[in-house]
This record gives sequence, structure tokens and C-alpha cells, in this order.
Amino acid sequence: MDPKRELTSVDLAALVGEFGAYEGAKVDKAYLYGDDLVRLKMRDFDRGRVELLIEVGEVKRAHTVAPERVPDAPGRPPQFAMMLRNRLSGADFVGVEQFEFDRILEFVFEREDGTTRIIVELFGQGNVAVTDGEYEVIDCLETVRLKSRTVVPGSRYEFPDTRTNPLSISREAFDREMDDSDTDVVRTLATQLNLGGLYAEEICTRAGVEKALDIDEATEDDYRRLYEAIERLALDVRNGNFDPRLYLEREDGDESADDGDANAGRVVDVTPFPLEEHEEAGLTAEATDSFLSALDDYFFRLELEDDEPDPTEQRPDFEEEIAKHERIIEQQQGAIEGFEQQAEAQRENAELLYARYGLVDDILSTIQNARAQDRPWDEIEERFEEGKERGIEAAEAVVDVDGSEGTVTVEIDGERIDLVANDGVEQNADRLYTEAKRIEEKKEGALAAIEDTREDLEDAKRRRDRWEAEDAGDDGDDEGEETEDKNWLEMPSIPIRENEPWFDRFRWFHTSDGYLVIGGRNADQNEELVKKYLEPGDTVLHTQAHGGPVTVLKATDPSEASSSDIELPDSSVEEAAQFAVSYSSVWKDGRYAGDVYAVDSDQVTKTPESGEYLEKGGFAIRGDRTYYRDTAVGAAVGIQCEPYTRVIGGPPSAIEGQAEAVIELEPGRYAQADAAKRLYRRFREEFADEAFVRKIASPDRIQHFMPPGGSRIAEE
Repeated sequence: MDPKRELTSVDLAALVGEFGAYEGAKVDKAYLYGDDLVRLKMRDFDRGRVELLIEVGEVKRAHTVAPERVPDAPGRPPQFAMMLRNRLSGADFVGVEQFEFDRILEFVFEREDGTTRIIVELFGQGNVAVTDGEYEVIDCLETVRLKSRTVVPGSRYEFPDTRTNPLSISREAFDREMDDSDTDVVRTLATQLNLGGLYAEEICTRAGVEKALDIDEATEDDYRRLYEAIERLALDVRNGNFDPRLYLEREDGDESADDGDANAGRVVDVTPFPLEEHEEAGLTAEATDSFLSALDDYFFRLELEDDEPDPTEQRPDFEEEIAKHERIIEQQQGAIEGFEQQAEAQRENAELLYARYGLVDDILSTIQNARAQDRPWDEIEERFEEGKERGIEAAEAVVDVDGSEGTVTVEIDGERIDLVANDGVEQNADRLYTEAKRIEEKKEGALAAIEDTREDLEDAKRRRDRWEAEDAGDDGDDEGEETEDKNWLEMPSIPIRENEPWFDRFRWFHTSDGYLVIGGRNADQNEELVKKYLEPGDTVLHTQAHGGPVTVLKATDPSEASSSDIELPDSSVEEAAQFAVSYSSVWKDGRYAGDVYAVDSDQVTKTPESGEYLEKGGFAIRGDRTYYRDTAVGAAVGIQCEPYTRVIGGPPSAIEGQAEAVIELEPGRYAQADAAKRLYRRFREEFADEAFVRKIASPDRIQHFMPPGGSRIAEE
């Protein structure tokens, strides 16, 4: 028996009643995984944290999930998730309804600024449509354009045509539907009455009517018993008389488990009531307290079973697959290094043109003057040859003149550079800088490709390890095994594991307690942080000095508990305060301390008081502030090797525990770019793998994490 992967209409009818227990819960945050799984994190006054999963892909479901089973939060939220957060953050869950007897659920949320309806289609291709209180579609995962209905942003949501609801049908209508059929009883119940295959068979079994009985041969008594069985099912649904069951099927050849062992086999179904059909099929039943918890257990086990390798399947050639990915990575790394060298060569050539500006200008002016006098290219080349014989420096630098292309090749300090003869020195240098940028863009594409290949490699290794563990009967528990700490500084070759989180374009660091802190680099980013990324429970910090970044200490990182349940550690707030003062004008002015204040996120507003004006990046504060007087500046830059290889920067107390090599800074006389080069040279001295430092910790990348203004290494 194939496991159930989609909820039935009867399942949804049962779900609606149990969802009523969560009415009044407040929405904290929304997530989107891939393109078919929506997660709403809520908090209920009585039950605490509530997690709702809605999936509309190959698996179609909607139910609450135990907090420990929710997937890890994805990276940068896509537009659909941000739209949900903007509309639902702080909203109350009002309730959920099933549309007619269709596989459609309508979740309703209320906030002071309006109503939001999330309509979940658990049939066909599946869909999630978000509408306002008047059913105007705000956004949807899939657009629908059919003759019968349309679901697109900006239009009014259209439900599918109404179908027969067997749980509310009258006896007369039931008889008509049955009489209009030209097939057997069970198919009529499944299609004409919309019960679906499983419950059509269950009604026949409960009524004691032969499933394959032809409608023409069915008697009045058969109709009566079928209708009464449907009425009893409808009454149980309406009254919430649920007795949920998980059904498991013993795998072929499994003789090791007793009949009473509910875990002996794989899950194949979950239902709000015991089903006689499953009992007759010999399935093992496992009772649960509620249908929502039964669904949680069922889909959790189903996912685990889907991930298990088939023991009858021939062992794949993991070694060949791994070797293939490693070969591709080696080739991609070579291409990346090649792009780096090419881009650097183009930039160096451009700088050479400026370094020998007079010489290059002399060559180009000579050609341009000659062409203005209509002298042929051959004659121009001859004049340069004559100049070489007389020892003229400009002529000696010319290697080749190509009239067909209108170019001249020069050699400066051992480097050959092709120049466009009709352009000036600046134009030729700009062309080389542009070419370097184009090559850098190719490098970025190669970096993305190598990251995909690394993920494929790690996936192959995980599948190999899982296969071998299953084959050896190992449960994968490595507890007690000692792992040798790696000495990254002495490793001759460090593998690159790059990651670009969504917040990388801001200033950022993770506190020593693991919480994310982000700050704006300019007025535009300050504006964006307040408008888009400030959420309930976050703490906002800012310096008293003008020109500081908006600093946000995120309450929901790394924990996925409700933000209202989190009390941010003092150490994290203090580190965020030091970050706020260090990346402000305090450091730039050469001062060693400044005042910082902290407020809750709900105290921050972009709406000024009457008669006031807020410039871009500015915001207004309502209520009391907590001050951190004379907060000392402090910044460090480090190189992290696990779990990713990257440069990080922030308060020393936070960076020291997360990086393999750390250099502490203080306000000083070196310009930011010059100080970054000094740090780069120091890092190269600390790591045995200098190529690793060159690849991930260039002076530009180091500068990305340095405070504004002058700096110096603290111990110098």
C-alpha cells in the first residue's frame, strides 16, 4: 500500500474543528521553504509556541508541528515570505474554514490595519493564495488562469465550482445522485458524492453493501444503509468525535516484530477515526490523542522513511560520484584562480598606463597625428622602427602596429599591452578596468557553480555514509568518539567553504551567545533595516553621536522560539552596544568611548511628531531609553574556518571565539585601506596556506569589516 501524501476532504473537515483551539494565537514570523512549504510561527497564551506547516507540493498537508520538528530557518527570505511577515506580524489567528467539502482551507488573521486570508489549495498542483478581507489576491505561489477560474495578484480570488457535500446532503439529493450514476456503488460514492476512494470503500464496509454492486441492482435498503453510514460519519465530524489512528504496514519479510508492536512497519495512513477497511487489510493501528498530533507524527515518520535507502537497491557507486565531483571542483578552482590572475593582470596593466602616462601619451599622440595627416599604417610602423634605431624611448616601447584593427601593442616594464590607437590614455585604462570587472563577474559565476558542486559532493558523502551505516546496522550515534581538533593555521591546504548570507551587505556579526547583530552602512541601509528587518522582540541600539549606524540585535537568532519568549543576554546587548559605538563617528573622530542607548523594536517609528521632519535613515523613538554610558570602542577582524571560510569582524569578545586568527584594532593613523593591507599581510604570516588567505581575505574583504576612519593594530 502506497503511503498517503495528500489530505482528504474528510481529513480537512476534522482538522477545522481542532484548529479552533488555537484561535487568538498571535503570528510572530512567516517562512517560505523552496516554492511549496509555508511555515507560520505563532504564540498562544495557553500553549506557548505554535508552529503551522502548509505544504502544497508533492506532499499536500496543513497541520501544527512540534517545535523541535520544524525545519531550520532558510536564508534570506524571498519576497513571498517578506509579504507574509509584513501582513501577519502581530496579527491574531481568527480561525479556519473548509470551503464546502473541497480540499481547500481558508485561514483568517486579523490586525488593526485589516484582515488577511490565506487560502490553501490542497488539490491538483496545489497553491497558497494570500488575500485581503475582500478576497483581493495580494500574492500567490502559483498563478491560475483557466476558463473556470482565475487566481492572480490584483484580482478577486475565485473558488472552484461548488461540488456535492456528502456530509450535509439530504436523503432526496443522495438518492438522485445515486440514481444518476451508471457505474457501481463504490465508484458512485467516490465521484458523484465526492467521498474519494478510501472513504467510499469505508462507507460500503460500514453499511454492509457490496462495493462492486451495480447501481441498477442496488435496493432501497442498500441506499438507506449507505446514507445512514454517511450520516454517522458526518455526525462524528460535526461533534468532534475523533479517535485518530496512525496505520502502519509491515514490510515484506519482516518476521521480527510482534503483532502488537505499533512501530513494526512503515506508516501508510493517518485518519481521524478507526477505519474498518484498514483493519480488514491487516494494518497495524496506533492511537493518538489528537488528529493534529497524529498528522505531525505521520508526516514526520514519512519523511524519515523517504530518506532511508532501499535495502533491496544495489549499492550506488558513491566513490565514482564523489571522485567526479572532486574533479569538477578542482577544475572550477583552477578556472577561478585563472579569472583572478586575468583580472589582476588587467588592473595592473591599467595602472602601468597611468604610471607611464607620458610615454603612452607620446605613442598614442604620434599615431593620432599621423592618421590625421592621412599617413598609412605601414608608414607609421616604419617611423617607429626608425625611432628605435635612434634610441627614442617611445619608439622602443612599441612592439607591433596593427592597422587592420587600429591598435598598437606596447611593452612597459615587461608587460605587453594592446591599446586602441584612436583613444587616449584614460580611455585605454578604463577599458582595461572594465575588462577586469567583466572577468570578476565570470569569477562570481564560477564561485556560485563551485558552491553547487560542493553541495552535491557533500550530499553524495552523506548518502554514502548513511548507506554504510544502514548496511553495518549502525544507528549513527558517534557519541563518545573523540574528534581531533584541527590546527587550521598549520594546515598546508584549507578547503574553501564559502557562504553569502542575506545580511552580508550590511555590517554584521554574531554575538558570543550566537545572536545576529546587523547595522546599516549608510542612510539607505539604516532606512531599510527599520522598515524591512525590524521585528517584534528585537533590540535597537544607536549612539548619541551623529552619524552612527542603526544597530539591530535580532531576538530570533539563533533560537527559533517565539521572540516574546527570549530574554536577550546582557553580554549580547553589551557587545551590540560596543559595535554601535565602534562603527560610528566616535571611532572616526579618534575617540575611545561614547554613549549608546537601547530601545525595544516597538519604540521605533518612521512617523515623526507633528511639525517634525525625519531625514532618510532617521527614525523617532517613543518611550524610555536604556543608556550605556562611556561604552569603549573595540573592533577585531578574524578569519573563520568553520563552518564556513570567511572574514568576520566586530567586538573582540565575540570574534575571538569564532575565528582561528584574530587581529584587534584601535583608532589610529592609518587610512582604512592602508590598515586593511597591514592586516592582510599579518594574516598571511599566521596561516601556512597563504593561498587560502589570498582567496578569502583580500584587503578589500578585510576593509568590509573595519570601522570607518583611521585604525591601527592594537599591539603595534
